[in-house]
Amino acid sequence: MPQGNYGDLMVGRLLLRETFKAAESSGETSRGLDIEGQESSPPRTRDEVVWRHDNLLALDRACVMPITFTDKPERNCYARVSTLSADYTEWSGDVVTSDWRLGLDRLGSETESDLQSRLTGVARANDHGLSGERWHAPPIGHYGYYTGTSNATVMTRTGAAGAMTVYRSIPAGAYPRWGCAPTDYLAGRARLTSGGVELCGTEQRLPATGWALSNDLVNVTASASASLDVQAYTGGGWHSKEWNVSVAGSASSIAGWDGATLLRNDPEHVVLRLFHSLGPGRATLDLALRRGSRFVECYLQTSTSSTLAVYRAGAEAGTAGTGYVAATADDADGNRYVVGSARSLTAHASGGIQKAAVTALDFWLGVAAGGGSAVSGDAPEDLRDQYIGALPESTYCVRR
Repeated sequence: MPQGNYGDLMVGRLLLRETFKAAESSGETSRGLDIEGQESSPPRTRDEVVWRHDNLLALDRACVMPITFTDKPERNCYARVSTLSADYTEWSGDVVTSDWRLGLDRLGSETESDLQSRLTGVARANDHGLSGERWHAPPIGHYGYYTGTSNATVMTRTGAAGAMTVYRSIPAGAYPRWGCAPTDYLAGRARLTSGGVELCGTEQRLPATGWALSNDLVNVTASASASLDVQAYTGGGWHSKEWNVSVAGSASSIAGWDGATLLRNDPEHVVLRLFHSLGPGRATLDLALRRGSRFVECYLQTSTSSTLAVYRAGAEAGTAGTGYVAATADDADGNRYVVGSARSLTAHASGGIQKAAVTALDFWLGVAAGGGSAVSGDAPEDLRDQYIGALPESTYCVRR
């Protein structure tokens, strides 16, 4: 919230105190926007000042960011970070300050620019003979979605932040373009929180517990009684499914994580790596969540060949399909869990999948919202195809 006579400045997902001056410059190839200011305690708490200081220094210099002002909305734009620095000063038990300086390359305002999602690469290699489905989900509040002479099909998924449009069957070779006000760009984003506080960038100190990976449709956390708690937002609320992850078949599941590292942290895609000590050796689990997705993508690795498995912490009957296992019946929330892999798999007796004599297992965890009556796009086969066809995404600002 604004404090004193100052408004708020949002740089991506980072909240700062808006200062009176914004220095602008224009050259042959770029337009600069330089801002400097101070965060201090008081009036903020020490923890708030430390969070702003650390997250400013963690800002990603390659990512397109929305820049919004409370008192200078005409300056709202998209930009990339060019330079940043901050001086941290603490008088013990008294005053804490962070004097920051931020140099931005202004990419354009909403009225002159489109956002372009470059979906590159190929569908996941798989053992099921599937080509997958190209799909994409821009922010809530976008408009004018354009994929050339062929239009994508449309579905709506409603999450904790509201209704989100998901585009399916994106034409091959098309790079979707769309408009979006900077103030709407973060709605429905993927994000990583630690201790309930959202993090910017990837250069972050991250504890092994207390984190949450979310996109308003799926929320993943560590669990006290299982390896992961994967929650789905359906019917106006969050519904939990706990999962065991094991590098020793059903003999022993990973009961806790020893470390966490943030590998990617963009509004469209966040990747978190967890590791667990095996003594000797280690197991790592990468968790990836995309904006608009109904499932979390996972990649489990271990140092020695073994039976790798992921299965329901509380046994729940499942039925195998091509490349996935889904709950046999709807649960009390009207949903069915779904777990699958791009590779050949064996169904687990507790409801899940396993693969023997390997050092790596890719898999995905989610729900068929609506269970046996799931709409097109949310059925188990649709989610499987979206996992196979999901492509790396990079966002660019282009002249309209």
